[in-house]
Amino acid sequence: MKIKTWDNKLIELDLPEKFKGRKLLVLPALIDPHVHFRTPGSEHKEDWTTGSSAALAGGVTNIIDMPNNNPACIDYKSLMAKKKIIESQIDKKIKYHLYLGATDNNLNEIEKCKDEIIGVKVFMGSSTGNLLVDKKEEQEKIFKKCAKLDLLVAVHAEDELTIQKNQLNLPNERPSDHSKIRSKKAAVKAITQALELAKKYGTKLYILHVSTKKELALIKNAKKEGVNVYVEVTPHHLFLNKYDYKTLGTKALVNPPLRTKEDNEALWKSIKSGLIDTIGTDHAPHLLKEKEKPYGIAPSGLPSIENYLSLLLNAYHKGKITLEKIVEFTYTNPQKIFRITKTNDLVIVDLEKEKVIKNENQKTKCLWSPYDGWKVKGIPIAIIQGNKLTILNNN
Repeated sequence: MKIKTWDNKLIELDLPEKFKGRKLLVLPALIDPHVHFRTPGSEHKEDWTTGSSAALAGGVTNIIDMPNNNPACIDYKSLMAKKKIIESQIDKKIKYHLYLGATDNNLNEIEKCKDEIIGVKVFMGSSTGNLLVDKKEEQEKIFKKCAKLDLLVAVHAEDELTIQKNQLNLPNERPSDHSKIRSKKAAVKAITQALELAKKYGTKLYILHVSTKKELALIKNAKKEGVNVYVEVTPHHLFLNKYDYKTLGTKALVNPPLRTKEDNEALWKSIKSGLIDTIGTDHAPHLLKEKEKPYGIAPSGLPSIENYLSLLLNAYHKGKITLEKIVEFTYTNPQKIFRITKTNDLVIVDLEKEKVIKNENQKTKCLWSPYDGWKVKGIPIAIIQGNKLTILNNN
């Protein structure tokens, strides 16, 4: 059976009869540069068995996992221990890479781990877990060290002092307060500082989950000045905004928080202009019973890896993004930025097939999605790795 690729080529594939007559398209299998598979320490939310299943269901065969585990992945010993657990759980169809978490005192460990990691993650503001480097002098040491080692620095860019001040001055009673406490000012202040440090030391900087119009303006100027900076956006900052607190409540909590419709629009414009480099899910599962606790107790984070590609294909049908851009942001750019070895992994999608996203159909262990009830058009139906075809349960 001949099937069209995203770049208008035709390839011959041996597919089951049930696929004949459908509008199929072949894309490179996705690289998700930002996941939290919760191992070790929170395997009740996700592990590498369920995470692998969720990734494959979304057309993802390559992932980069974050270090804010329990214990945190902050030194050679914890990194090797984490890898051992992963190897015992992971579906071998999935390839993975790991970050090391930065602390105030693990510069020597960064050097020990440099050949085992994809980069160093710096939490400039607190989030899930206890990793935090909020003092500029300590951040400066990390940027300088990573520049010397030719290691990428990825930043969770929210200013901790601004967040703490906002918490004192706001009622902190409703989920919508989250977007005020973790304000745009907190994001802008942290990104300004990260860009300054990257410029000063020539550090390769990757800014995670950019969420506001003003951040984009700062990054655009920095790129013009030659700062080696790359920008990630997430599905939830593209497709959700602060008005979704009304229906999702504490389930909508995420760091950085949901923003405004104006910020949504600015992100989409930056996708079209090429300012954005990657789309990473920030897949961060928590159980529903945890997410439904009152504000102040409910954790932040949203699962999304298995709906990643369908949401983008649905946006393609609405004219928001091209197929070429989807490939660029989910494969070509991550592969280059993180120096990931090229693979011939492919995902076959049915461009016309529709489905309704439902909590009960999720492969993630947390068994829910913020997009529950959404109708999407464009579904991954199979993975090809080498000469092996894996049919997905999306048919």
